Amino acid sequence: MQFHTEISPEPLPHRIGLKSRIVTIGSCFAEVMGRRLTDHKLAVLDNPFGTVFNPTSIAKLLTAALYGGAPDETLYVERNGVWFHYDFHSSLWANSRNELHDKLTERLAQTGDAIRQADFLFLTLGSAIVYRHIETGKVVANCHKMPGQLFEKYLYQIDHLRDDLTRSLKTLRRINPQLKILLTVSPVRHIRDTLPLNQVSKSLLRALAHELTVWNDWVSYFPAYELMVDDLRDYRFYEADLIHPNAQAHDYIFAKLAESAFDTDLQDFIKEWAQVRKSLFHRPLYGDSPAHHQFLRKLFAQLQGLSERVDVSAELAEVHRRLNWEENTESQDTDREEETKEFV
Repeated sequence: MQFHTEISPEPLPHRIGLKSRIVTIGSCFAEVMGRRLTDHKLAVLDNPFGTVFNPTSIAKLLTAALYGGAPDETLYVERNGVWFHYDFHSSLWANSRNELHDKLTERLAQTGDAIRQADFLFLTLGSAIVYRHIETGKVVANCHKMPGQLFEKYLYQIDHLRDDLTRSLKTLRRINPQLKILLTVSPVRHIRDTLPLNQVSKSLLRALAHELTVWNDWVSYFPAYELMVDDLRDYRFYEADLIHPNAQAHDYIFAKLAESAFDTDLQDFIKEWAQVRKSLFHRPLYGDSPAHHQFLRKLFAQLQGLSERVDVSAELAEVHRRLNWEENTESQDTDREEETKEFV
């Protein structure tokens, strides 16, 4: 008897390897998956513009990054002494306009360089609903808690979304012919837009993603949205807000991604690294002991064995620090015991 409809994504035509270079851009789900990839030792530039929901803003930022453009000069905004930019997430801020300009220009250049060298670009589309800044007439990525009367909210037509993304994909292909695109639709529901309108929005994005994969053999789709709303169709897989997937859901979706998108070598490494990470988080129940010292030395040797394949310098330094601290503690305890014996 089955108690849920399990989705098994088809193997993607272009497999991700341990040495693949990846850039993630889009909604908060892109950032979540980017962190998972980073945690598993892949080379990832994770959501460099911060959370960006709508395809039009994503396309604008990609174009600026690839052509060495500067942030849109008309979209800086100051709120309570802090400067933001309407094209970027509020995590990118500064205390002056010039400081923010320099920060955003550097971020665009960094992203452009990363995409030119990348093997994969993960694009996560969050919403087809956009906010237009009335004064400039431009669609923005973030309203930065400015008054609502400054913006016009509406559902973007699929033709406009298609045109914006198609132009961006052509630019990406021209600048990096080896780049593969992995499209996803964010499973996070935008209830502020009302649930009926959210469904319309997600439907537009899903239809658009399908079209782009049909037209371009280097563009693939991973069903993160379907996994969340159909396979994990239960509120126990959501955070307390009942909107965002929780850690258990992220684990499940990432496992499905690994099964569908990772090559055999990377899948084997993921399993091996999971055990190593578990050991890294281990803390002894009974303090210092010869057994725990032996455990740390074995872990250190494991990490040294992996160092030829991935960068584990931070983990090696941490285990080395623990070994030195515990051996020094043991030495100090021995010294104190000898002092006590001499005193007695």
